Amino acid sequence: MAANLNKIEEDFLEAKNNWELEKLYVDLASAKGKALTPVEKKFLRGLLCGFSPAEIANAVYKSRSSSTVRVYLSNGLYKYIEDMLSNQEGSSIKVKNWSRVTQLLEKAGYKKGWFQIDVTNNQIITTEKNKADFDTMKTAQRQDWGEAIDVSKFYGRTSELASLSEWIVQERCRLVVLLGMGGIGKTALSVKLAEAIKENFEFVIWRSLSLAPPLEVILNQLISLLSPEAHIQSTESVERNISQLIECLRSSRCLIVLDGVDSILSNGNDTDLVREYPLSMPASNPDVKNPSGYVTKQIRYLKGYENYGELIRRLGDSQHQSCLVLTSREKPQEIAALQGKKLPVRSWKLTGLSNAESWQILKEKGFTDSDESECRVLIEWYAGNPLFLKLVATTIQELFAGNIYEFLEQGTVVFGDIRAILDEQFYRLSNLEKQIMHWLALNRNLISVRKLQKEIIPRVSQRLILEAIELLQRRSLIERSASSFAQTPVLIEYIAERLIEENFKNQDKSGYSLMSQTIFEAQLKNHIREIRLDAEM
Repeated sequence: MAANLNKIEEDFLEAKNNWELEKLYVDLASAKGKALTPVEKKFLRGLLCGFSPAEIANAVYKSRSSSTVRVYLSNGLYKYIEDMLSNQEGSSIKVKNWSRVTQLLEKAGYKKGWFQIDVTNNQIITTEKNKADFDTMKTAQRQDWGEAIDVSKFYGRTSELASLSEWIVQERCRLVVLLGMGGIGKTALSVKLAEAIKENFEFVIWRSLSLAPPLEVILNQLISLLSPEAHIQSTESVERNISQLIECLRSSRCLIVLDGVDSILSNGNDTDLVREYPLSMPASNPDVKNPSGYVTKQIRYLKGYENYGELIRRLGDSQHQSCLVLTSREKPQEIAALQGKKLPVRSWKLTGLSNAESWQILKEKGFTDSDESECRVLIEWYAGNPLFLKLVATTIQELFAGNIYEFLEQGTVVFGDIRAILDEQFYRLSNLEKQIMHWLALNRNLISVRKLQKEIIPRVSQRLILEAIELLQRRSLIERSASSFAQTPVLIEYIAERLIEENFKNQDKSGYSLMSQTIFEAQLKNHIREIRLDAEM
């Protein structure tokens, strides 16, 4: 019996590192009317470590059935916690679910190094003990912003910030992905979001993946910051280091932002990927159901970076009290299986800023006295993309002396850095995805996927069409709009330019092509002009 008691007392001992356990035992015993049993103490420590009832059952009983643990919690600990906190606050406090226990106890002051907080009014109770030390620790030791950009000039995104904050703080999402095409403002939003909700976390860590650091480097940095006393062995497997990180995320409430996940995703031309045959070179063993030779390029990681997928999957799957925020132009394949509107893994696709918010950018660039209608056209052309608006505003100031009308009249929308950003995303596409992008740009009123399958040349199976459209959505290049798929005006312009360039390249040496370059370019530009007029009406 003594041996069993010692074993019970050994479970979830890491809770001692972050919680005033002895004080909590005494206060709960007072609410209960007698001392907590060893089993109750053990289950309490499990909750304080961020374990769910099912995970506690698995750790203690090696069983997936959590009925015993849930009975202990519902009939015992939850009631003691409710009575204890209600007596302290003078009003009714309820434990709605197991994940709320740590939040309530943290606000009540049972977490080491934190001020006591009024649970009902969310107000700090003025206990001046070590206030200066606490503030210094909070700002200097518990926040690491890496190379986060300056967001003192930040435009709009009020509704996005409110919804994302609710997901993370109130609904306790474990993994949130911010998606959007290049320049749309994912990085700025991730920094602004972290600044807005940082008070709800013990640790805030922001890291950029733009230089594609190996996962081992990121894991070592995170674990060293979250658990300085931990000994990280370079010989340990990545899987073990991920487990060590999850333990940190369970014992402390952490916010981690990894910006630019698309930097570690394949550009589609790695030698280990499935070969995609060009239209003029069908496979040696062609599939009779796919005579075109088309295949799709799934969103994959760069060679040697596949373990990032394991990190994302495990942090989304495992129970913990922290949140990982990712930004990317493309949705990693692990997210699709994990995410859901009511699940702790969710994604948010960013679109352009509103006219009013975009107008603020132009004003900051010096267009305070410009014609409002001209500015509106400029904003519509670039679909409120903040980076594109900043780039084109600089060009108008430098090359057109600030004359927006003169810039609009010259007709070139995609150039310079804007073209480079779109090239980078378009380069990742398979031939079939490019073909669909061309078709959608020239046929704005797509009624159904079936119609696309019938009209696209060469004919492609329905399966491949569905896969390609899904990939284009995951790459943030098309949006579902009512009964059709939409592209931004700047993308349509970009695709039109590519079509003109490709038609020119396809001319044979004699200068002959199916359609002369002059006629083709004139017809295509007329078509795009009509699309512009429709958009501006």
